[in-house]
Amino acid sequence: MKIIMTGASGFVGKNLSSYLEEKGIQVSKVSLRDRLWKKAFEENAGAIIHLAGKAHDTKSTSEKNEYFAINRNLTISVFNEYLKSNTSDFFFFSSVKAVADSVEGILKENVEGNPQTPYGKSKFEAEQYLLKVNLPQGKRLFIIRPCMIHGAGNKGNLNLLYKIVSKGIPWPLGAFENKRSFLSIDNLSYLIHQILLNKDISSGIYNFSDDEPLSTNRLITLMNKVIGKKARLFHLNKKLVITIASVGDKFHLPFNSERLNKLTENYVVSNSKIKAALNIEKLPHSAEVGIIKTIKSFNKKK
Repeated sequence: MKIIMTGASGFVGKNLSSYLEEKGIQVSKVSLRDRLWKKAFEENAGAIIHLAGKAHDTKSTSEKNEYFAINRNLTISVFNEYLKSNTSDFFFFSSVKAVADSVEGILKENVEGNPQTPYGKSKFEAEQYLLKVNLPQGKRLFIIRPCMIHGAGNKGNLNLLYKIVSKGIPWPLGAFENKRSFLSIDNLSYLIHQILLNKDISSGIYNFSDDEPLSTNRLITLMNKVIGKKARLFHLNKKLVITIASVGDKFHLPFNSERLNKLTENYVVSNSKIKAALNIEKLPHSAEVGIIKTIKSFNKKK
């Protein structure tokens, strides 16, 4: 099997392409910065995996129109080339943030979209365009909504959290009790591979997450376990912490309200739909196993 992949140079792209190649799948990596990128879609391929996009900027320094130009407009251009091609499957990597910035209960695919950020809105508008198209016979569209992805080489909020813990700094947010879903890059790669192999899976929207949510306090405990230290969880007054974060908003500091929400919010995502489609009960890696693997990769860089 051969697939075409955009955004292959990113964190997800590098890991996913390596995983698929190990499984005997040929990956043709396409840069959308190349003005001749459309020619790549003339190749015979089983699927197009569209990963290229503008990631969420937690420092809020990006121009709003950048998100729509890349996440919406460029996705539409790639999708239209797919429609003209002989390729059967199209994977669009969207995000749970395309439909919900906060979650009450458990997030499922049938939620009514209500994104609040330019990032989320641009992904949601791309989804809406794709879903309105009547697909030709023999073609399938998969809109993938992953939650927070992690793995070796990832430079997201988990890395920031690890830096704090590894320095021996007590965790001051112990008073915030939460549950949130994560997605290991290994489970993501497994799910994509299984969809590629299974031609009976229907087009649609699929949430990707690990099987079990974890609390931030549990993450702190696991990080300390990996580095051989005892977890130091302090329970500072919540109002004081929120005030400090608001100061970070004004002065564009690393610790701001968005970072605080990322670390303490409840955000549980259901993966029951994709597991039912694949007829599996559990993903290969538990949430804790995946997190520990990621933490160990941070520890090696010290």
